[in-house]
Amino acid sequence: MAVTGRTALVTGGSQGIGEAIVRRLAADGVTVGVVASADIAKAQAVCSGLPGGRGVPYACDVRDLAAVRALITRAEKDLGRIEILVNSAGVFYPTPAGETDEASYDRMIDINVKGTWNCINVVAPLMKAQRRGWIINLGSVVAAMGFGGYAVYCASKAAIVMMTRALAIELAPHGINVNCLSPGNTATPMNEDIRTRPELKPMLDALAARTPSGQTYSSADDMANVVAFMVSDAARALHGTNILADEGFSAGL
Repeated sequence: MAVTGRTALVTGGSQGIGEAIVRRLAADGVTVGVVASADIAKAQAVCSGLPGGRGVPYACDVRDLAAVRALITRAEKDLGRIEILVNSAGVFYPTPAGETDEASYDRMIDINVKGTWNCINVVAPLMKAQRRGWIINLGSVVAAMGFGGYAVYCASKAAIVMMTRALAIELAPHGINVNCLSPGNTATPMNEDIRTRPELKPMLDALAARTPSGQTYSSADDMANVVAFMVSDAARALHGTNILADEGFSAGL
């Protein structure tokens, strides 16, 4: 599964699953562009802990196509090429029907869906020209099952899974593997409230009750390990695949 010497760009790479992916890829010998959403200091902090100076920090609002174009132009110059793109930038918050304003809806869709599309739309021509590339999108277990109160998040991640499948058909002939990782409940800053706030313990208990493995929350490193496989030559045959890593959460009733 050697990936030493490759280059990668990871959006949402300054925390959570994205940060774990950055650290794993760097440990495997990949030079990684670490993209924070707004504060480059967060990306710099992650880069400072990577082995062999294998991190380059950036900040970019992935909703802004012009900003994404500038990011990709700079990253290609800094890294020499972009062989791996991991779209980990995303937001997660409740959007109950009748209580969700337009701004909350737009923010969710613009970051989770449009942001992923913007990055792929700009990187794809570069990968096609080099006849080589790996694109990993971050879906979710709730792309395949409903989660009450989070309808817009569910819809955004279902869109990512289908986007992955369609892009795989389009880009596979150009030597590009496009796949999706759909995490289940994974301990990150985005869900710290569910894991720690006493008033949300009933939700935590409900999640625990339907998790067959007995581990209610996977670690971010668990997800990074899957991505390390997905961008390796060992995963050559994967095109349009959605790997569900959810501790068995969605396997039954």
